Amino acid sequence: MKIGFIGFGNMAQALADGLLLKKAVRPEEIYVCAKHWEKLAANAAVRGVNPCRTAAEAAEKSDMVVAAVKPYLVSEVLEPIKGILRDRIVVSVAAGMPYDSYEEILAPGTHHISTVPNTPVSIGEGIIVCEQKNSLTEEEYSRFEELFSRIAVVVAVQTSQLGVAGNLSGCGPAFAAMFIEALSDGAVKHGLPRELSYRLASQMMAGTGKMQQALGTHPGAMKDAVCSPGGLTIKGVAALERGGFRGAVISAMDAVEGD
Repeated sequence: MKIGFIGFGNMAQALADGLLLKKAVRPEEIYVCAKHWEKLAANAAVRGVNPCRTAAEAAEKSDMVVAAVKPYLVSEVLEPIKGILRDRIVVSVAAGMPYDSYEEILAPGTHHISTVPNTPVSIGEGIIVCEQKNSLTEEEYSRFEELFSRIAVVVAVQTSQLGVAGNLSGCGPAFAAMFIEALSDGAVKHGLPRELSYRLASQMMAGTGKMQQALGTHPGAMKDAVCSPGGLTIKGVAALERGGFRGAVISAMDAVEGD
């Protein structure tokens, strides 16, 4: 499948990097366009993909077109090429642009789906939340899912859940990175070298997440399994509770949801 990226910023690059890393597509099967040609050409050259001067060119050469411009630019960029897009699979990665928004922009009959990926797609360990409401055929959705499941867990949610699911998976890496950094700071304070502390904290986060997925265990049960009576871990847990750890995390989700 030939894939065109309209907009080649951080998220589009992350998707392209993941697809190339997992050999889901070849470099010559990716076409990219963006506003600033010199920057685009440099980013394309690093990956061996095809830079295009215009959105129309990228769309013409592709089977699937990924709309990866800022939400406020979607209409301006896609409107002139909606005739081309009518014969393509259109995948949106623009936050806050669900199915109904694209129905007002694209030509009637265009097959499209709205998604919210997160940055770990770049290493093939991402999440792509997609809206259940879409106009892909069953075959097209299967192709979409087969392609992107190479680099992410693909989860379909109702339109009303798209925002919160996207925020959890999209903003979550920043929150997780802050926890890794803070945990490392604490270890460095007590004598562990910085590089080693980052390595251990990161692997701990990755391993814990994978264990929870593999076992399907309630996170509270996983915590209890590590907390021996009167032991070190429960003392650390108590310190986190005194510091309002859970409340702070919930408040972070409230903030990104606008509550």
